[in-house]
Amino acid sequence: MSPDLWMLLAFAGLLIAGVPVAFSLGLAGAVGILAGLPPAMLATLGTNTYNSIAKYPLIAIPLFILTGLIFERSGVALRLVRFAQALIGPRHGGLALVAVLVCMIMGGMSGSGPADAAAVAMVMLPSMTKAGYPKPFSATLIAASASTAILIPPSVALILYSIVVPGVDLRALFAAGLFPGILAGLALLVPALLVSKRYGWKAAPRWRAPSASRWGRPSSRRCRRSSLRC
Repeated sequence: MSPDLWMLLAFAGLLIAGVPVAFSLGLAGAVGILAGLPPAMLATLGTNTYNSIAKYPLIAIPLFILTGLIFERSGVALRLVRFAQALIGPRHGGLALVAVLVCMIMGGMSGSGPADAAAVAMVMLPSMTKAGYPKPFSATLIAASASTAILIPPSVALILYSIVVPGVDLRALFAAGLFPGILAGLALLVPALLVSKRYGWKAAPRWRAPSASRWGRPSSRRCRRSSLRC
């Protein structure tokens, strides 16, 4: 049996046994060398490793994930929720629409679906549960909406695709993924609105203007006490 076949069989067996992929690759290579592969092939190990990781677009991936974590910790997601509530207004299913819209906006900032889902879920899940939305529905909606980050630029998946496939323009991939990402978000908005109307789930809470006393104007009770004209 050839050394190449021994190496492939060893790799398949290690994967079936549950060994991590990185260790399976290394051990399968060692088996191939012991089975008769020339040791000179080890000389290409350093060069191939460097050529695989020395690609500048890869720097964007941890930075985008870091951006999503910063948004999660700094409260940007909460401000985006308020912005989306102001856009949608009070209506049945308003919180579901807000969750989808915020996930799409966050996906355009972080490019990472898991970071998007973590940031939005911390803000939206308690509010949706308090408004009467079932937890399975809320979690499923947020997870599905966060998956639009795969298409909406800057997408980590598109960055990896531009690295794996040589000659592909990353800017063209971003432009090509924008419209399908918006369509995917709309495909989630419509069913969420219909399901919310069917089951009568509550709308997003109305924004209330502060009372007059908060603006420095005395309230009616203080006016009566001090006999001032307001």
